[in-house]
Amino acid sequence: MSILVLGLNHHTAPVALRERFAFAEARVPEVLQRLCRSGLAEEAVILSTCNRVEIYAATRLGAKEAFPELLDFLKRCHDFNDPLTDEIYKLAEPQSVEHLFRVASGLDSMVLGETEILGQLKKAYDLALRHGHTGGGPNKAFQRAFHVAKHLRTSTQIQRGATSVAAVAVELAEKIFNSLQDRQVMVLGAGDTSEKAARALLSRGAHSVLVSNRSFDRAETLARELGGRAIHFDDWAQEFRRIDIVISSTSAPHYVLDRAKLEPLMVLRGQAPLLLVDIAVPRDIDPEVNFLDNVYLYNVDDLQAIADDYLKQRREELAKCDAIIREKAAGLLRARRPTGLDSDARPAFGHE
Repeated sequence: MSILVLGLNHHTAPVALRERFAFAEARVPEVLQRLCRSGLAEEAVILSTCNRVEIYAATRLGAKEAFPELLDFLKRCHDFNDPLTDEIYKLAEPQSVEHLFRVASGLDSMVLGETEILGQLKKAYDLALRHGHTGGGPNKAFQRAFHVAKHLRTSTQIQRGATSVAAVAVELAEKIFNSLQDRQVMVLGAGDTSEKAARALLSRGAHSVLVSNRSFDRAETLARELGGRAIHFDDWAQEFRRIDIVISSTSAPHYVLDRAKLEPLMVLRGQAPLLLVDIAVPRDIDPEVNFLDNVYLYNVDDLQAIADDYLKQRREELAKCDAIIREKAAGLLRARRPTGLDSDARPAFGHE
């Protein structure tokens, strides 16, 4: 077997297309089961984040035969019938393994060198592992990817500057308001990225945080940790009179805020400036709100503009990181050549 990668990300597709292919976490085990039962893959992992959707498939099929079938499978999962060309990338070994290592190390991220993707990749791998959809070969590749990511963090300067989408969102807020002192923040969705954004905003001087989530218990827990206040999800609009910044990252399948809902709220706020940072995929906020006076909406793709400032500092480290990745990927592939990627071969890798 060999490992193939098929996917789309922020380099190849806009957020409007990426959100069409996003997988809810609860759906992933069933999709993996269908994929493996179809004969397209013996084992597989699906990585779905706001910036990428990727299928890592260990298969006995040749790349020429497997890639059209994998693409058709992905499109069927989302009832997508339009043609796709440059939006999709298809990688066979050794490029597929090198790509996995680059993703784990944050080298393929919107914010070069960020570490959130490593946690997301570990979670995706663990989900496939717990449901029995990944075995010996993919396990070794993913474990080695995690070790390579750690090695690059400690042996290079690839993490200089902001290292997460949450941190970049805070930089954006400071550019809009000049200072976060006394600014009131509302967080919609109590997920990991939202929590990090809230903590970063507070550390930069934000006055307080309101947390709203469909699970009120989760909202209360996060609000307590942040020294803020929880509000019921159905009541968050009533708080807009005092809000300056909204960080939205729910898992809603539709817009939670559109122009028709926001326009009267802006009147109640006296048209005071409002920053909306939509880091959800699918998006939480209708782009039409940007046409309202004093409303500033930015989605995950817009964050790239700020990320570019940090790329200048980090690009000089890329050549060093890529050389390490090529060496580690080649070593992995050499080590398994005599026996192949058989799922019953499960020797564990030690630390680097």
